[in-house]
Amino acid sequence: MPRFSIIVPSHGVAGRLSQALDSVLAQSYGDFELIPVCDAPGSPAADVADAHTGRDSRVAPVNSPPSAGLSGARNTGLRAATGAYVLFLDGDDTLAPGALAALDARLTKTGDVDALYFEHERTPWWEGEPTNPAAPLLAKTPAGAFSPAQAPQLTGVQLPAWSAAYRRTFLTEHQLAFPEGRFTDLGWGGLVTVAAERVAVLRSVVVRHLLRRQGSRLNLPGEHHHQLLDQVELVLGAAEGLSPERSHALFEQLFAVVLKTASRPERLPSGHRAFFRRAGRLYRSHRPADFRAPGGSLGVQHRLLASGAYTAFKALRGANRKASGAAERVPRPRMLRTRLRYARALRRRLDPNLAVYCAYWGRGYACSPAAVHAKASQLAPHIRSVFLVEPDAVDAVPKGVEHAVIGSRKYWEVLARAKYLVNNANFAEGVVKRPGSVHVQTQHGTPLKKMGVDQSTYPVVAAATGSFAKLLGRVDRWDYNISSNRHSTQMWERAFPGSYEALEYGYPRNDVYYTATADEVARVRRELGVPEGKTAVLYAPTHRDYQTGFDTGLDLEAFCAAAGDDVVVLLRAHYFYDQGRAKSSGRIIDVTGHRSSEDVCLAADALVTDYSSIMFDYANLDRPIVVYADDWEVYRETRGVYFDLMEAPPGPVARAPEELAQVFRDGSYAGAESSALRAEFRSRFCEFDDGLAAERVVRRVFLGEPPESIPPVIPLAERAPAPAATLVRS
Repeated sequence: MPRFSIIVPSHGVAGRLSQALDSVLAQSYGDFELIPVCDAPGSPAADVADAHTGRDSRVAPVNSPPSAGLSGARNTGLRAATGAYVLFLDGDDTLAPGALAALDARLTKTGDVDALYFEHERTPWWEGEPTNPAAPLLAKTPAGAFSPAQAPQLTGVQLPAWSAAYRRTFLTEHQLAFPEGRFTDLGWGGLVTVAAERVAVLRSVVVRHLLRRQGSRLNLPGEHHHQLLDQVELVLGAAEGLSPERSHALFEQLFAVVLKTASRPERLPSGHRAFFRRAGRLYRSHRPADFRAPGGSLGVQHRLLASGAYTAFKALRGANRKASGAAERVPRPRMLRTRLRYARALRRRLDPNLAVYCAYWGRGYACSPAAVHAKASQLAPHIRSVFLVEPDAVDAVPKGVEHAVIGSRKYWEVLARAKYLVNNANFAEGVVKRPGSVHVQTQHGTPLKKMGVDQSTYPVVAAATGSFAKLLGRVDRWDYNISSNRHSTQMWERAFPGSYEALEYGYPRNDVYYTATADEVARVRRELGVPEGKTAVLYAPTHRDYQTGFDTGLDLEAFCAAAGDDVVVLLRAHYFYDQGRAKSSGRIIDVTGHRSSEDVCLAADALVTDYSSIMFDYANLDRPIVVYADDWEVYRETRGVYFDLMEAPPGPVARAPEELAQVFRDGSYAGAESSALRAEFRSRFCEFDDGLAAERVVRRVFLGEPPESIPPVIPLAERAPAPAATLVRS
């Protein structure tokens, strides 16, 4: 029997689950079993847990459906536990180094106790000093093991479930389990302390709790706040017969939580009066004899609750409320006339049939916004669509597509009144998120390199990013964030923490890789100037944060000469340099200025790239990919990456020009080993791209269809990518 069973629920935190599990496996004390609780086999969290199971036999995942909630997940873990003591750890928290050794040493000294309470750090997700809220409470307790009556203030109400270790046989003897519903920590903590006969404390930090940027889900508005009273009633019922000192402390702490919710009507969109009245009935029926309300404003609230004076309580609450969000509603365009015009437009009602699109900060009609725009014109023709572009990109807007020049009067007018706003980057700083508007973030690639706030620890990148606070202010405008694979979903959750909903629909811009015909592939090759019968190799290097300007990083003429007479190179620089280099010559065709990267990919027979996200999109075509990684170590250290590309590449890896030429000369770039690597890469990163992504977005966002009616993702084995040029020639 292991000393500790550590139960880790994982729903909704798959992006950080590996950090939680790693913090346990890295403990110096090794006598434990680790029980991740996942939604189901094949879920994102299950994939993470399975990877850790392969590394360490002490990891034993179990499954609990999301519908069972946090309480169901923890109870499932409890049933699987075999350890002498049980600990709980949230999937986005970590154990402090040396935590288990400290727990073992303390339990050895105190002997068996029903519960060992310990301190925890509440760590701000971004910046600020960690706090230790349990320390003052535990400092007032006896030095050794003691009866709960000796520390009546230790009621369990003020401590989360993961701030104690519980003797498993004690839990079994008393048939203790997490109560169903929300606020289950409150019910659990109260029931445990009421039943316990011998407890102890450890005055050192065991768990580091990461405060979510979005705050606790429990604090969101909703009817679930009525379940708080269910937990309070459950604990009060179990506490009958406690000594006056214990019952007084428990009662006061429970109703401090109740009054905190009652004082915030925004948490209860409806039924606030019913909440108050039920709380008052509980207060009167369970108030201990000789209980004296605390002093000050809280004492006034106690007396109003006891008397059922809802009108007076509401008046007191109203006097203390402050207006919020006013600063967010003030537009900030620079010119006075523009500010006034935008402010007037914001006072007009939203146009429910107006959608605004933008791609790459106005560089043109491109990427997923263009794909969604095109599909919306078919499926939702009643919606007026306006594409936002910079002045020098107007000529590139297709005929028949309505547009507005960024900064113009029309630009601010449509931004103020559009219900739907679709972007693959972010709208301008001054754009206001109006109530009722719907912002869709399509992203523009699968993340290999660190993104968003994950860039903060890389000085070169962080300096170029600017204010992370402003970045997150823009993230707060998102309602939906589109993902093409579960890896992206998890990384976006880390890089761009927010309250948006992830739509695992695939990237709309990648639809064309499954819908394009042989004739369209041939047409694109003619437009780009690819000679008939030649093998077109797309060379698409990414941007280097530590370099100034664009450098191909490779002698392309020498590569062509060494790779073979039938090879031509399509050079596409990063979109930071998309004004066109106009240096096409001989067998080098510069396609940097071409509007559509999707067209360029369709025209290419093979891709050579370094660390560009284009590899994830191109993999949908199931054509050869070669990674040219001459500076991988430098790139990884200066930019940061989410996984080791060298361990899981989409094809052969070349570290020098001669190696790159050789894989084309001998044909291994398209050989069996290359195909096997690509197949594994596609199964991981082409998960949701199947040609129907734009349709899913339009049906869900613009037409309001329920999630269950959205077309399901076609299995990878059943998809037919657009034909390659070799098939066109045959």
